Amino acid sequence: MTTIAARMPFAGPRLRPPCNLTASRPGPRRAGLAVVSAAAGGPLPTVLVTGAGGRTGQIVYKKLKERADQFVGRGLVRTEESKAKIGGAADVFVGDIRDPASIAPAIDGIDALIILTSAVPKMKPGFDPSKGGRPEFYFEDGSYPEQVDWIGQKNQIDAAKSIGVKQVVLVGSMGGTDVNHPLNKLGNANILVWKRKAEQYLADSGLPYTIIRAGGLQDKDGGVRELLVGKDDEILKTETKTIARADVAEVCLPALLFEEARFKAFDLASKPEGEGVPTTDFRALFSQVNSRF
Repeated sequence: MTTIAARMPFAGPRLRPPCNLTASRPGPRRAGLAVVSAAAGGPLPTVLVTGAGGRTGQIVYKKLKERADQFVGRGLVRTEESKAKIGGAADVFVGDIRDPASIAPAIDGIDALIILTSAVPKMKPGFDPSKGGRPEFYFEDGSYPEQVDWIGQKNQIDAAKSIGVKQVVLVGSMGGTDVNHPLNKLGNANILVWKRKAEQYLADSGLPYTIIRAGGLQDKDGGVRELLVGKDDEILKTETKTIARADVAEVCLPALLFEEARFKAFDLASKPEGEGVPTTDFRALFSQVNSRF
């Protein structure tokens, strides 16, 4: 196990709003991605989800395949083992997001990109919960947040821009406004800081985007809770700061359909099951958001 001193990606002014996007765009409002294709009588849009072997990515990939009347779904995973785990179909590509050439076949010909890749910390061996204390975590060599959440996501955004992708949905995490957030201390790797840098890069890219900063992820059924949107980590100050992975996955797809989701960034959580009314109107949900970063 090798310890690497983490570098801070920001050493200067605070993050700024996207510099090359204006608050209002002249001309008529455009319909969302799939609506445009249907109206033109053309083929359905091809949508790639990266990180399709992860717990949330698997759900997004499955939803894309279930909605074959709206999307042509593709997945990108890191290993053949991950590909087999989600069915091994020909539309699942194997590639390394740290290597632009290896993800080019997956990106080629797509209309939209959903980014769900993330560095994953591992627990150091030897932790005994019976002795108290807290476990320690590390990242494997080559898989630090700087390499995965910054360079890897930048590679995906660059590839998408090079072929004129119409929409990018990037799923990140709440907590990025606080450099002292506990997640940044995992492996001393500043994971939220690097995620935030990738988000800023996307917002500045000129590509239509939706940035979803999810709360604490739970392995629970989706579609049974009222969803909450916010900005600047305000939700973290409340008691409702978690969300089911299935609900995060569900929000990704209508983000491709509604103009109200474009050029927006928001925090996402949910009320506990049984409180409020389960969210079904995603256009209305996105309309609550007015923050561009």
